[in-house]
Amino acid sequence: MSFGLYEFLSLIGALGLFIFGMKIMSDGIQKFAGDQMRSILRKITQNRIAGIFTGFGTTAIIQSSSATTVMIVSFVNAGLLSLRQAIGVIMGANIGTTVTAFLLLAFGFGKFSISDYSLPIIAIGLPLFFMSNSKLKSFGEFLIGFALLFRGLDALKDLMSFIKEDPTFIKTIIEPLDQFGFGSVIIFVGIGTLLTVVVQSSSAAMAITLSLCGGLNGLPLELAAAIILGENIGTTITANMAAMIGNVHAKRAARAHLFFNVIGVLWMLAIFYPFLKFVDYLVSETFFNALIIDGDSESTTRWSLAVYHLSFNIVNTLLLLWFIPHIERLVVRILPSKTDDDEMFQLKFFSSTIPVGELSLLEAQREVVKLGKIVSRMNTFCQTILLEKKESEFRNYIDRIAKYEDITDKIEEEVASYLTKVSQNELSERTSEKIRAMLSMVGDMERIADIYYQISKTTERKRKNKIWFTPEQRERLLEMYSLMNQVLENMCKNLEMRYSEVELTEAKKLEKSLNKLRKEIRKEHFTNVEKGEYRYDNAAIYSDLFNSLEKIGDHAISVTQSITGEA
Repeated sequence: MSFGLYEFLSLIGALGLFIFGMKIMSDGIQKFAGDQMRSILRKITQNRIAGIFTGFGTTAIIQSSSATTVMIVSFVNAGLLSLRQAIGVIMGANIGTTVTAFLLLAFGFGKFSISDYSLPIIAIGLPLFFMSNSKLKSFGEFLIGFALLFRGLDALKDLMSFIKEDPTFIKTIIEPLDQFGFGSVIIFVGIGTLLTVVVQSSSAAMAITLSLCGGLNGLPLELAAAIILGENIGTTITANMAAMIGNVHAKRAARAHLFFNVIGVLWMLAIFYPFLKFVDYLVSETFFNALIIDGDSESTTRWSLAVYHLSFNIVNTLLLLWFIPHIERLVVRILPSKTDDDEMFQLKFFSSTIPVGELSLLEAQREVVKLGKIVSRMNTFCQTILLEKKESEFRNYIDRIAKYEDITDKIEEEVASYLTKVSQNELSERTSEKIRAMLSMVGDMERIADIYYQISKTTERKRKNKIWFTPEQRERLLEMYSLMNQVLENMCKNLEMRYSEVELTEAKKLEKSLNKLRKEIRKEHFTNVEKGEYRYDNAAIYSDLFNSLEKIGDHAISVTQSITGEA
């Protein structure tokens, strides 16, 4: 069989069908099990073992280590996970990705092939896909993706078959690269890295490798194993590309993933051939032997490769598990925080690379929490400038308030843009309601930041024009600021909770107290104005400040109402 343009395009099409099927299947399972997976991720603690099992389980379910690691990096970016937690989850994701090879071999390369039943599976999934019930719809999407994945794998396998039928094809490619002893292994590690970077999927790279290896004329096990090692490095590139536009925490998590895999590949290369002998023992002398088709050298090579991939990642995780704190310190030293903003407020979404789906709301929710903390801090700053006497400190707080207001504008824009992108996918009704609530919340909090900025400019004008408040006025404003602290603390607490568990009782009680205090201040104010105790410019600024604080209270209660669905 000749390999021309038609065959090349067919090969790309088969690979595209495989990757598209994987994406559809992954999106479907995320929507189907989204709430449960969110609950699991919320329960992650500093326990390294729990993090590893979480990473393994998530990757085994959504069948994409790149999706898992990019998602984890985004959670670190949003503050949902600490760096140490993320490293454990990423280690687990590396083990989870080995499940793909076993699934492909069991259902795609054996005597029983799922692709033979792909059309009936699609026939079952298609009606479910058009159901109004979101769970059934998501399950239908999963079935269609599952069938397309193995349909693409079957086409890929058929198109690759001519390579092993032609004894000169692989020989022509391998012979020039197989003349350097151990150096050839290094070369094929590089090939595996490049392959994964190009196809942007370690699962697709694995499928290609499995299709090429085995048999008399196929890739030998040692070279295929070297390609697998390269794929472990290549799969880290996606997360590192995503982290380029993230904050310093996201960059650290992505870099930790790279270091973890590179360190693993380095020690594996040091014992490369002895480890292959160990894998040969596992395949021939343990329960793995039952998986091999008797007398089939291709089956032996492919299952050996899957066992090699699994063994390498398990041993690498067990070895480096005890060095998580050291890896954490290393990436922090390499990527130090340049400013406080790096640590807290440089908030960015991975809008072009993060997997869009149900789980993506975890990051959005955390961004909303951080937005709440920012406006709460602005209240403290505005309270401080009311009393600050030192000019340099006063200017510093004025500048910080202006900077925070600019940050809130950017966050609102990013969150709105991000949630709009998420809403373009098929989502459950519950998720759609949550998106609408978040959009309302970020709008309210951005307006709170605007009001605090105006308060700071009013206070600045008061200081510039040497307009002084009476002790009673200052005390009353400090009372309002103190009560606003409680209002915003309650708002932030509600933002961090599960939305279904939030109640309005405390928020309404605080709003009622704020309205009552404002009425008392307003009444006293008018009385004092009538008595001529205030100058006009003093009275105007004082009135502007306490009325602005009351407006902030209205927006704060609106945030909690959006959470509970009563807005």
